[in-house]
Amino acid sequence: MPLRQKAQTIIFSICISSGLFAQAHNVSEGYVKPTDPMVIQNLEQWQDLKFGLFMHWGTYSQWGVVESWSLCPEDESWTQRKPEHGKSYNEYVKNYENLRTTFNPIKFDPEKWAKATKNAGMKYVVFTTKHHDGFAMFDTRQSDYKITSPQTPFSKNPKADVTKEIFNTFRKDGFKIGAYFSKPDWHSDDYWWSYFPPKDRNVNYDPKKYPEKWANFKQFTFNQLNEITSGYGKIDILWLDGGWVRPFYTIDPKIEWQRAIQLEQDIDMDKVGTMVRNNQPGIIVVDRTVSGKWENYVTPEQAIPEQAMSIPWESCMTMGDSFSYVPNDHYKSSQKIIETLVKIISRGGNYLMNIAPGPNGDYDATVYERLEEIAGWMKNNESAVFSTRAVQPYHDGDFYYTRSKDGNIINVFHLNEQSDYTAPGTLTFKVPESFHPQSVTVLGLPSKVQWSRNGNTIKIRLPEERSKLKYALAVQIKK
Repeated sequence: MPLRQKAQTIIFSICISSGLFAQAHNVSEGYVKPTDPMVIQNLEQWQDLKFGLFMHWGTYSQWGVVESWSLCPEDESWTQRKPEHGKSYNEYVKNYENLRTTFNPIKFDPEKWAKATKNAGMKYVVFTTKHHDGFAMFDTRQSDYKITSPQTPFSKNPKADVTKEIFNTFRKDGFKIGAYFSKPDWHSDDYWWSYFPPKDRNVNYDPKKYPEKWANFKQFTFNQLNEITSGYGKIDILWLDGGWVRPFYTIDPKIEWQRAIQLEQDIDMDKVGTMVRNNQPGIIVVDRTVSGKWENYVTPEQAIPEQAMSIPWESCMTMGDSFSYVPNDHYKSSQKIIETLVKIISRGGNYLMNIAPGPNGDYDATVYERLEEIAGWMKNNESAVFSTRAVQPYHDGDFYYTRSKDGNIINVFHLNEQSDYTAPGTLTFKVPESFHPQSVTVLGLPSKVQWSRNGNTIKIRLPEERSKLKYALAVQIKK
């Protein structure tokens, strides 16, 4: 999972989604609106996209464990280690790091991923170039702990630099490109210094006491981000994870997990951010949970805000139960995924859905089934999803609302979360009082529908062919 932490309530209540590893991600207070015109334009375009693909992938997929987190010496449900992988902590770490010597995802085919996800309506991708374990899924020159190292069998494959292959393939298919990057690096001796044992997720020495060592880590991080943003084509989003690596003064004492940060971990985001913007003008920077000018949008995790938000935001949520590959994972139904998308966009957000490739380099077969089913629904309903914004009343019972950016169209989604979706014979719902409908269409139905208006209440009678509608229904109303 991008950032493990206990549930918080900041700014608004968060409703937790079901899932083995579901946890709420707090939203930073004090959002700072960007002033760079190119960043503002990029954010506006990104908010039009609504549906994105997240991919957590690394050597850990071979064990089917929670990405990186079993290396963390904290006693949490997501950090548990299986005894067959090492009886002691040190043995476990050695065996974990040796996973690079067997990582050979020969079925890696990003064109297959791009085709399936594009058909399902996904329009941007965020890929884990490096997670907390420090294993680089790109050809970094700063470390030999990487997929292109001769120690990794896949390094002999012409597609060994999987970050380059993914970015080039998805970019060619019209996706915006996002690079996930972990600020903490648990493999780096300048973060978890081998002189001391790691105590928790944080740096294991005092950077103020050993400033030269911390300076080395800052330079290492700067250099890797320079490589990613200068050598991998156009990148639209830099998605920085590991919010405990932050200036000490930014810690919010009201938030439990931030209170656990005891040391200064400032990596000089002004220097980093300036560099990546020089390399990639207009890039969106997401320094998660660190409010200020480098957190251009906020990122609830495995959760949906209960109310609409006026700032740019994105829920990162899993298709299965885990962010990383787990054999026989429980994948959400297509109806559940579509319901989640509708709820998120009705509150003004984007849905970043995580799909984890397996150790062979491909998705589980169930993933492709889900994507094909979503594609069928999206074909009929995409005009109510993309390039829309939130509109009051946002949500009323089983009805969820979006509007076109010019305000001339209101879209009303009808859900039934209690059972497989069946469109009722009659729909009755409200529209904003200032909105005067001229036409009403049920997307996916070829014939016209009978409708009437009484004040701001719309009543629609649906024909028998409504039985063909699956998962959720969308009504499009034009004035």
